[in-house]
Amino acid sequence: MAKENVLIIEDEEDIVELVRYNLAREGFRVEAAGSGEEGLAMIRRRPPDAVILDLMLPGLDGLEVCRRLRQDAGTRLLPILMLTARGEEADVVAGLELGADDYLTKPFSPRVLSARLKAVLRRRAAPPTVDQTPLDVQGLIIHPGRHEATADGRPLNLTLSEFRILRYLAGRAGWVFTRRQIVDAVHGEDYPVTERSVDVQIVGLRRKLGRRAELIETVRGVGYRFRESPASGEAD
Repeated sequence: MAKENVLIIEDEEDIVELVRYNLAREGFRVEAAGSGEEGLAMIRRRPPDAVILDLMLPGLDGLEVCRRLRQDAGTRLLPILMLTARGEEADVVAGLELGADDYLTKPFSPRVLSARLKAVLRRRAAPPTVDQTPLDVQGLIIHPGRHEATADGRPLNLTLSEFRILRYLAGRAGWVFTRRQIVDAVHGEDYPVTERSVDVQIVGLRRKLGRRAELIETVRGVGYRFRESPASGEAD
């Protein structure tokens, strides 16, 4: 079996060597870039199977690198595992909202890093387990297979998490889901993210939906649901 290629974008040489040594023992082929610009150039030349991305980088920071990778059709689904020394929830949520798959805070255990990386690769490689039939509901068209969504004919530039949340809620209109249920549904059980991140992603999703934002309702004390019918007075 061919070794999977992992690119670590990190400016601290001791961390690079720690990751390189431990992942090589697990059978990965590891390359490294010391800056965001160098990392993007390497990915464009030869996309790896996964990226380990530090947030605190000289020049182009990790969040901007993540944003550019997710905006490019060729790297939109590239697995990204973030590393952060900050550990603040806002930084983690920002990275996950941009589409990162997972995160670790420094200092970290090499064994945990390896396990998280393997889990991210498994999730990306797993065949879809949800219905891939396009949804056409209340001015929205959601195409799971193409990872595309439009509102009133206008393309929506959604992050991976925003797209999954929209598909999940719209496919079960009228049902109320807790934040934990949403996290489990779109990322899998035991995904290491706070329920607060769902609120952040819902805010971003509503902003992008424009006049269709009211289709996603907040159910106080419970969570969220997708309206079964347009709000009173809303024109189609």
